[in-house]
Amino acid sequence: MTHRAVELSTGAMIADLRALVEVESPSRDVAALARSAEVVAGVIESRLGGRAELVGSDGGPHVRWSGGGEPRVLVLGHHDTVFPLGTLERRPFTVEDGRATGPGVFDMLGGLVQAVHGLATLDDLTGVEILVSADEEVGSYHSRELIEERALACGAVLVPEGAADGGALKTGRKGAGAFRVTVTGRAAHAGLEPEAGVNALVEAAHQVRRIAALARPELGTTVTPTVAAAGTVENVVPAHASVTVDVRVESAAEKERVEAGFAALTPELDGAGLTVEGSVRRPPMPASASAQLFALARRLLPGVGGTEVGGGSDGNFTAALGVPTLDGLGAVGGGAHADHEYLLVDAMAERARLLAGLAEACRNGR
Repeated sequence: MTHRAVELSTGAMIADLRALVEVESPSRDVAALARSAEVVAGVIESRLGGRAELVGSDGGPHVRWSGGGEPRVLVLGHHDTVFPLGTLERRPFTVEDGRATGPGVFDMLGGLVQAVHGLATLDDLTGVEILVSADEEVGSYHSRELIEERALACGAVLVPEGAADGGALKTGRKGAGAFRVTVTGRAAHAGLEPEAGVNALVEAAHQVRRIAALARPELGTTVTPTVAAAGTVENVVPAHASVTVDVRVESAAEKERVEAGFAALTPELDGAGLTVEGSVRRPPMPASASAQLFALARRLLPGVGGTEVGGGSDGNFTAALGVPTLDGLGAVGGGAHADHEYLLVDAMAERARLLAGLAEACRNGR
């Protein structure tokens, strides 16, 4: 479709960012995400024209927009955030001293706004697609199939997630996953006959040591027990325990090794039982997937840096398919998932232009 280009306005970007932040969009809150999706769609339609489709899912509605014609480039983001309803009351959207703050400004509502406003500067948006998912922060279980389908159809993916430190683009990401190990034992009185029980907490402690030993930091593999729970009251041998583990890997081989390690866990104590759930769901995003697009980005914005990071995004899925993918094209700032999250206002226009330049080049097959 033909689109009449407009000049970038930081004030207009701030206004749209305020609208997205103030609607609040915590993951798994489908009602809140439905409201957020409507606002996202409204911003896209008002800036780019056409109609944005709301794609329903059990995780909340995704937002999809197309400029028509043969698909050539996918701008991929998410509108869910990690912050529960009510965070806005405690930490309202604010612009002060060159920084915008508020829940989700950096991850990744600012990047969405920049992407839309950047695209609005182009005369022709034929071949450009936008997909904004509702469940990226909780694993993309309901959006992955659609993401992969549209990435393969478009052939190139631009991800306006927040930039890395210093404004660097994200040229590679580790694969990421979570595992949950559940231990069953047998309750008994801790004072009268502890030997009659099977202590699930002690068994969990044995498993934590084995799990931690799966790490290979020299290969970029981290295996980090993060959450544990056990027991009911102080004088009862605990019959149940659980451990949650965060895993990050840089290669497919390490993904397979770690998953096999979890599958091989067996109880140490007689009478104890183990259940292991989970996987490295997000595959690694190798630097090779971003090389072509990153080289183009450096021509468009000389001096922009690139780095590989540990956190995952939906770009992991698209890169694993062999689709050229460049991440970290969104807000320059920091504090993702934290109360001090912020966006640098002065960088918004530059990053919007960068994404627009990349989209134009992909659209024209360059």
